[in-house]
Amino acid sequence: MENPIRHEPALSPNDLEKFFVLRANAGDVEGLVALYEPNAVLASGDGQIVIGTEAIRRFYAKLLATRPQFAQGGQSPSLQNDDLALTSSRSGNGSVTAEVARRQSDGMWLWAVDQFICNSQDFI
Repeated sequence: MENPIRHEPALSPNDLEKFFVLRANAGDVEGLVALYEPNAVLASGDGQIVIGTEAIRRFYAKLLATRPQFAQGGQSPSLQNDDLALTSSRSGNGSVTAEVARRQSDGMWLWAVDQFICNSQDFI
């Protein structure tokens, strides 16, 4: 599905979390999907693993259907090795996310693996 909205690219691994919060709070499912590689793996936090663009789109469409608002967590500096980076954030309730980002051939960063942890205390 083509997305007519132009999304700012992640020029550093830590841009991904910032864009996640902005896009999720805007209800922008396609913007969230754009943060992931086509074959990315997302652990949804409820024991399910979703793989690939379509599954990630369905996951976020369902999550955002109730219009939750996310608070910006405390983000750790990314741990980078060449074209791979480990990113993580701690929410206000203490839960921690962990993601593996990869630099793409055009220089922008996308998540390849996401350990998504979300509960009602993560919302504003």
